[in-house]
Amino acid sequence: MESPRQGGEITVLEDSAFAGSWPTGLDPASNTTGGANIAMMQAIYGGLFLVRANDDGSNARVEPHQAESYELLDGGKTVKIKIRDGIKFSDGTPLDAEAVRFNFERNLNANCTCKPTWPLAEKDPITVEEPNTVVLRFSEPYGAVINSFPVSNVNWIVSPTALKEMGEEKFRVTPVGAGPFKVVSNKLSSELVLERNPNYFKQGLPYLDKLTFKSIGGDQAAYTALLSGQAHAYEGMNTVPLLEQAEANDKLTVTLQPPTSPYVIQLNTQIEPFNDKKAREAIYYATNFQAIADGVFKGKYPVSQSFTASGGLFHKETVPGYRTYDLEKAKQLVQELGGMKIKLGTISNYVAKQVVTALQTQWREAGIEVEIVDHQLATLIKEFQTNKWQAMLQTAGAWDPASGVGVGFRFTSTSPYSGIKDPKIDELVRKASATIDQAERERLYTELGQYISDNAYAPFGLAFAPGNVVVKGVYGPGLTTKIPPLMVNTGVIWDEVWRSQ
Repeated sequence: MESPRQGGEITVLEDSAFAGSWPTGLDPASNTTGGANIAMMQAIYGGLFLVRANDDGSNARVEPHQAESYELLDGGKTVKIKIRDGIKFSDGTPLDAEAVRFNFERNLNANCTCKPTWPLAEKDPITVEEPNTVVLRFSEPYGAVINSFPVSNVNWIVSPTALKEMGEEKFRVTPVGAGPFKVVSNKLSSELVLERNPNYFKQGLPYLDKLTFKSIGGDQAAYTALLSGQAHAYEGMNTVPLLEQAEANDKLTVTLQPPTSPYVIQLNTQIEPFNDKKAREAIYYATNFQAIADGVFKGKYPVSQSFTASGGLFHKETVPGYRTYDLEKAKQLVQELGGMKIKLGTISNYVAKQVVTALQTQWREAGIEVEIVDHQLATLIKEFQTNKWQAMLQTAGAWDPASGVGVGFRFTSTSPYSGIKDPKIDELVRKASATIDQAERERLYTELGQYISDNAYAPFGLAFAPGNVVVKGVYGPGLTTKIPPLMVNTGVIWDEVWRSQ
C-alpha cells in the first residue's frame, strides 16, 4: 500500500436515523444526541482519550490523546490527568488544565445522554493541581473512568474563550475545539463542513485539507451516492444484500468492525404486562434470535445471551439456564396471562426494522399481538423519558459495558432509558464500574448477566457489526482497519485518514 499523503478532501455519509442527526448542534454540553455523533465530535474536538486497536481489531485499548498520561490513585478514588503541553484550540487559545476543568463541570450539568455518571466527591471533586494537571476525586472507587471517556461528552474539550465570545446559541452551530479540523459551516442534521486546523498539536496531521459530513436517508441511498461519486465514505452500513454487493465491487472497500453491542429487547417492568415475570418469560420463549440471525442476516451477525458481543470486554457467549426458544412454553404462558398485546418500539434503520418484523411474526405464533413503532433518534429519546413505553429493541452495550449505552444505561434504576428498578442490579453495576481489578470486573459482569437472565429482564439478540464502506484510495484507522465500535459506530481516527488521489 502507498504511504499516507497530505492533501485532498473527502465527504463522509452518516445515516439520518442515527449519527446523521444532530438537531441540537455539536456543543458537547447541549448536543442531546452526542453519543451518536462521535464521528463529528472527534473531528472537531479530537478527544482527551481515544480507543485504538491493532489493524485486525485485536488488542483494543484506551490511549491518551490530548491527555498525555493519567494515574489512578487511592484505589480508584482519585484520578490525575496530565494534559499535553502546547495544545491550542483552533482559535489560538490554550487547551490547558483550567480549560479541561471548565469543560468537565459544564458537561456534567448537560442534558446529553452522553455525560458520564461519575461518583464525584462532595468536597473539591474537580481541581487543577498544576497548569497541565486536572484531578478528579470520587466518593468511591471508579475503575472504569478512563474507559468511559471516549464515549462521553467530557472527552470533548471546547474553547472557553470562543464559547464566551460567541454565546451558546452560535457556539452550538459553529463550535471551536482543538481537534484536527475546524468548522467552516454547519447545517444542523444535514451537512457539516470542516477544514484543517492550523493549530493542531500533531505535526504533519491531519492529512486531509477538508472533511465534510452529510446526512443521508439510509444504506441504499448511501450506496448509490458512493457509486455515483457524490461521497467517499459511509459509516455503519448493515443492510446485508448491500454489504455483499459492496464487497464484490472493486471500486469499494468494506471493513466489517468487531461486534460489541448486541440487540436487547428492553422490557419496561414498571408497567403492564412486563411487571409480571410470566409476561417477560413468554417473550424469552417466543423469541428465536438465532433463526433471525441465520434466516435474515445469513449468519453474518453472532447471537449473544448477555450485554456485550465478541468484540467487547467481558463477553460471555452463553449464560447458564438462559431461556431459549420454546414455542409451546410461550403459548402456555400467554394463555395463563389471558393474552398479550404490546407495542414494540425501535430506531428506524434497516437491521432494526428487519428484526422487529421477524419478532412480530414469531411472537404472533405464541399468541402475542404486536404493534411496531419506528422512531428517529430524537423522538426515541423523548419516548423513553415518558416511561410509558412497553418494549424497545435497542443496542445493549458498548466496548466496555460500564460506558456509553452499556449495561448501566439500559438496566439501572437511575437511568431514564432503563425500565427496571432493581437494587441488586444497581449494586452489581456500581461494583463492576468501581473496581480497578479487571478479573473482579469480569466476575461481577458475569454475575450480572446471570441475574438479568434469571429474572427474565430482557432477552439479548444478534450483534450486528457495522460496516464502513469507502471508495478505493481512501484509508484510515477505523475506516479501513478494525476498531471495536465504541457504541454502534466505530471511533474513526480522522486525523490519520488520507486519500491517494
